[in-house]
Order: sequence, then C-alpha cells, then structure tokens
Amino acid sequence: MRIGFYVRAAAALASLSLPAAAFAQAGWTPGSEVIGQPIQVTTNGATSTVYLDSGGSARLVSAGGRTVPGSWTATGGQLCLNNGTAQECWPYASPFRAGAPVTLTSSCNATSSWLAASTNAPPPVERGERGR
Repeated sequence: MRIGFYVRAAAALASLSLPAAAFAQAGWTPGSEVIGQPIQVTTNGATSTVYLDSGGSARLVSAGGRTVPGSWTATGGQLCLNNGTAQECWPYASPFRAGAPVTLTSSCNATSSWLAASTNAPPPVERGERGR
C-alpha cells in the first residue's frame, strides 16, 4: 500500500453527543474534540482508523491492522497529517461531531469521508466573578 493512502486515511472527525456550537462557545482548540478518539477515514472504498493523540503524535491503522506512526497539526483552517515521508492536509474550520460523517478533499486532491464515532467534551467556559 502506498504511504499516501495512510496519510489520506488519517482524517475522520465528527462529534456525536455535543454540538459544534458548544466548542465554539468554549473557545475551541482545533483537534481537541477528537484527541485520542478513533476516526474512520474512507478513501477509494478503503477504511482506515486515525488517532490524533495529545502532543501532536498520530497513529494511522490500515484496514489490515498495520499501524503507521505520524504527527498532526491543526492550524490555519487545515488539519495536516505527516507520516515522516509525506504530508497531506484537509480543510478544518469547525469541530467534528460524533456520528456525523464529513467529506473532505485533501491537498493531494483525494476525497475522503471522515467519521468520528465519539468526541471529547468541550472545555468548561470560564466565567468572571459575577458569573458572566
């Protein structure tokens, strides 16, 4: 399998129980809703699982079970995955919602469906001393 496939396979972000608005109100940090959560990425009929771990490390697991280590960043409206040999980026302007597939086209012109089965809770909203 090509390395580019593993990079493309690294993007399935969505959130099931919490709306994207909850992250926006809490000062959303891109990626925070899916850190540590499995994301299924389907490209050309092949589905892989991507894990965006804390500290910028990533794990890309092929349908056959092969794990490829990598790294990820989420800045400038882009989610980028790097496996040490290749990098690929996808548009990423709002939090993923669990159970809601998202179709994204990468910087390599590959179209993928991303699906996060679950997401993390948004951070608590900090309030001033009067609760505002």
